[in-house]
Amino acid sequence: MSLLDPQDWSFPIPIAYGPGRLKDIAGFCRQAGMVRPLVVTDRGSAGLPFLADLMTYLAKGGLQAALYSDISPNPRDDEIAGGQAMFREGGHDGIIAIGGGSGMDGGKAIALTATNDIDLWAFEFEQTPPDMSGHAPFPPLITIPTTAGTGAETESTAMITDTGQGMKWCIWHSDLKPALALLDPEITLGLPPHLTAWTGADAMVHAIEAYSVPGFHPLCDGLALEGLRLIARWLPVAVAEPTNLEARGGMLAGSCLAGVAFLKGLGLVHAISHMVGAEFDTQHGLTNAVLLPAVLRFNAPEIGDKLPAMAQAMGLEDTSFEAVHDHICGLLDQIGIPKSLSDIGVPLTCAHRIAAKAIQDSAAGTNPRPLTPDLIVSVIDDALTAGRP
Repeated sequence: MSLLDPQDWSFPIPIAYGPGRLKDIAGFCRQAGMVRPLVVTDRGSAGLPFLADLMTYLAKGGLQAALYSDISPNPRDDEIAGGQAMFREGGHDGIIAIGGGSGMDGGKAIALTATNDIDLWAFEFEQTPPDMSGHAPFPPLITIPTTAGTGAETESTAMITDTGQGMKWCIWHSDLKPALALLDPEITLGLPPHLTAWTGADAMVHAIEAYSVPGFHPLCDGLALEGLRLIARWLPVAVAEPTNLEARGGMLAGSCLAGVAFLKGLGLVHAISHMVGAEFDTQHGLTNAVLLPAVLRFNAPEIGDKLPAMAQAMGLEDTSFEAVHDHICGLLDQIGIPKSLSDIGVPLTCAHRIAAKAIQDSAAGTNPRPLTPDLIVSVIDDALTAGRP
């Protein structure tokens, strides 16, 4: 298979992959049952060419679309309420969530609440999901990633900041599944090298953390390893050669696989990163990348059996922890990731406060090494000061 050829996949949801597939969006919308879609994206994406292209393709296809772009890099509950209101006032019948993680999370969260009056936080991941009988169905949803990073396109999960508590929570419902994920590598060609690096590192963390989660889940484990293979192969190329369409395609496919894989769970990188992002508004993928080495060192006693397969996926002959850790650190160096949390503006005094929040994150529960607040403090302090050698 060539990464430049169009492909249609049916697992775990319908996926349309290939350069130029965005042109087919009007037909995909009609197949999903929408003619008045609300396009949801983040503020940073609202003025970018792919958004103008999308709106043009929808209009040429006879669809009456509107745009809601009041979504922050770390989406907030009040922004979701604004999107819900626009969906209802405009009489929309579906949602297209386009962007990086923030744009797609915003769109998915709006889809969860657009056709019902259930409180947003009733959909929090750790709670019993709301009984949707008696409520209108969720609107059809199409997801379009514009970065090869979050892998957020195949599920309804969304990370939203609770402005009252200053914490991020994962919300979702099993009845909300995207009708289609559209993966068009051409959309990602304009992504600057630093964002290519940050989002690509996010995808790498997804693959590593998902595979490291304890338990037997061969579907997710296989996807995590193939995702890691694609990302390790293509991430340095995509950063160094931004117009390399094959590298962009490899990263988009790898990111998607890693995103499916973390249905198995994530780990301490994400538990800390979610709370750092909620409090200091740091970019999620960048925060993950900076945290990864410190968390790997912390988890090393519990992931020995995982190292051979991860090493093989990254093309390494030496399967020791040191070899895997050093290779990952070298890759982060190569793509220009800062060394420590303090380098990205996180204050040295925050460890205890962030740890108290991070242990409540759902990702903390699937970390391979059991956690306590004091242990998390030690990892945060390591990431703040030592970081990456």
